[in-house]
Amino acid sequence: MSFAEIEARAWEKHGGREAVEAMLPQPKSSSELAAVPIDRYLAEMARRIFCSGFVWKVVDAKWPGFEEAFHGFDPGYIAMMPDEELDSLLSDKRIIRHGTKIRAVQENAVFLLDLQREHGSAAQFFADWPVEDIVGLWTLLKKRGSRLGGNTGQYFLRFIGKDTFILSRDVVAVLMRTGVIDKAPTSQKALGQVQDQFNEWRQETGRPLCQLSRLAALSVG
Repeated sequence: MSFAEIEARAWEKHGGREAVEAMLPQPKSSSELAAVPIDRYLAEMARRIFCSGFVWKVVDAKWPGFEEAFHGFDPGYIAMMPDEELDSLLSDKRIIRHGTKIRAVQENAVFLLDLQREHGSAAQFFADWPVEDIVGLWTLLKKRGSRLGGNTGQYFLRFIGKDTFILSRDVVAVLMRTGVIDKAPTSQKALGQVQDQFNEWRQETGRPLCQLSRLAALSVG
């Protein structure tokens, strides 16, 4: 199946090409990603972690409280936050009181500082990662980050502005229908097959991964 057929289905389901184009995300450029402060990377990681398995609107409504409770997500401060202060967040009504997710914020602060030490800039590291191997970045987030596996890591990249596709249920359905995979991909081999297909679609259309992903989802739902 060519991607033109997938696009046509999305247009048919959602009011035509112009309406669909207005719904598509735009990734940040490499220079824009490199300019994002490191605290915003940590904040977005935390936001996606707390949204996972929870009602996003509730997290969004509480977010100013999260920013206060976590000191603006300054990685240097959070990485060194004493246990007593972390424990106090378990009773802090400004945030969602989930112990392992609170601890994950500190663990991801350490992760970002490690990237900064290794590469000079954590933001530049994300900016420079090739989109032709975005599943490799997912794997790194899962292995070295905390609670950043699965869709959480994918959504973190999408919301920070890094070009990525997201393996939502509808996107997986399209990939199965086109014969790329026969079930939701979990193995490195299957993820590689998915990456290859998105790379082909990217070459075919000139569109970024995030738009290909959104169009695929819209062609189903």
